[in-house]
Amino acid sequence: MAEFLKLESAGGLLLVAAAVLALMCSNTALRSAYDALLNIPVEARFGSFAIAKPLLLWINDGLMAIFFLLVGLEVKREVIEGELSTPAQVVLPVVAGLGGMITPALIYVFLNRNDGPALSGWAIPTATDIAFALGVLSLLGKRVPVSLKIFLTAVAIADDLGAIVIIALFYTAELSVTMLYLAAGAIAVLIALNRLKVTRIAPYIIVGVFLWVFVLKSGVHATLAGVAIAFAVPLKTVDNAGHAPLHRLEHTLHPWVAFGILPLFAFANAGVSFAGVTLGVLAEPLPLGIAIGLFVGKLVGVCGASAILIRMGAAKLPDGASWSQLIGVGALCGVGFTMSLFIGSLAFEGPEYFTPLRLGVIVGSTLSGVTGYLLLRFASARPGTSPLPGAD
Repeated sequence: MAEFLKLESAGGLLLVAAAVLALMCSNTALRSAYDALLNIPVEARFGSFAIAKPLLLWINDGLMAIFFLLVGLEVKREVIEGELSTPAQVVLPVVAGLGGMITPALIYVFLNRNDGPALSGWAIPTATDIAFALGVLSLLGKRVPVSLKIFLTAVAIADDLGAIVIIALFYTAELSVTMLYLAAGAIAVLIALNRLKVTRIAPYIIVGVFLWVFVLKSGVHATLAGVAIAFAVPLKTVDNAGHAPLHRLEHTLHPWVAFGILPLFAFANAGVSFAGVTLGVLAEPLPLGIAIGLFVGKLVGVCGASAILIRMGAAKLPDGASWSQLIGVGALCGVGFTMSLFIGSLAFEGPEYFTPLRLGVIVGSTLSGVTGYLLLRFASARPGTSPLPGAD
């Protein structure tokens, strides 16, 4: 867990740098070069079978599948042997995560209730960017107890699991039955490899590449192939050296995702030109719904659900943490950034949505990150105290 937090925190700081670089490119003379780079056509062909996409979509559909592979590995590990492996551990972060998804979605839907096309973006403010949030926490050092960092990680993992379900159910295109059958066959092979206790990673990756192609062509979003591969990689079976394949693959992928894939995604998707953008644009329902959903909805949802559960006696505050610190972490959950931008790319295809979408995500995430940092930096309650009577 210590290594995980260290990698995520450092990766979060690199994410900030990548986002700032994208904003600089989008608002300087580099704008045309930035757009041209992301629109470079890239094609993979085998005979008459071809996958042709601009570079931006290879990043969003291809590299992000690797990110979701890592997410799936983390979810499986946490559920089986980690911070979500027992009812006592799972109840608070999962309920807090649900509250932090439902409340922002309701705020967004309320503000965009009169705009049918915009309603498809209801899931954008439900996401939490774990790397970005932990990057902010890393700036506070030992002021924040480790239990709160673990709580934030568990909430974000519950969020990621919710995002997987949302993408599978709500963000799929017209389906190809033939490709779905082929994808099902690939999944069956992955399950067979697991049952046969195959500990080499290569067979899972080879089958996984075919699965990604089938899912991409099926109309279901290709990133879900990464999750399916992750769930098939063995955790209980160990190799000759005594290492579980899941642990080995997760350890290998983590630095590549934290320091390569996510910063590249941020650079490719955070670029928004502020030319002609006024405060009036931010006041429009779509960006306003995203920004308020992230900034207010996440804080109210995470902390409100946690408070109800703790007052009922079904959970307790993380060890050594105060309520003021928990509220600060609740604010950090509103840093949606990478996941919010990704869900936004699925919800809206028209270029007219790019600027308001990115503006809402950047404003909401920035306000959440700054507020969370300040609340944690100047938290007045001592660790272990609780302002709510009867709360442990």
